[in-house]
Amino acid sequence: MSSGAGAGLVERIAERRAGLGDPAELLAAVRRTVLLVPLEGGGLWTARWGGVRWVCAFTDEAALARFALRHGSGDESWEFAALLGERLLDEIVPAMGEAAGLVVDVATPDGAMVFPPVAGVVPDEAAVDAGEGGIGQEGGGHGQW
Repeated sequence: MSSGAGAGLVERIAERRAGLGDPAELLAAVRRTVLLVPLEGGGLWTARWGGVRWVCAFTDEAALARFALRHGSGDESWEFAALLGERLLDEIVPAMGEAAGLVVDVATPDGAMVFPPVAGVVPDEAAVDAGEGGIGQEGGGHGQW
């Protein structure tokens, strides 16, 4: 388990995955946590799944290392940006101009959590469920933003 700044978020994720805890507390925790986001080609590392572009973020360097081992040679270092969850959800995701969300600790067994592009998680203009103001787009693969 994380012992750094992301420890509170890791605990909230564990509670929600167990069917406990308050979703609002989980969202508040991700917003106030500094997350590590790998960089690729001068932008943030993202992955596309289910028609959504996901920004991959991590609660600590150990969680990022698990991800790097699955997506790299294992002996290379990965550059990353340290970004506040609030900035990711309120500024970066909407600026992508397509359906985009945040996935935290994606390579951590039983520890990942998604924050989808829906009203209440991202601003209405970036939410896929916000009617005419919402956005959405299909596709696959990974890339950068």
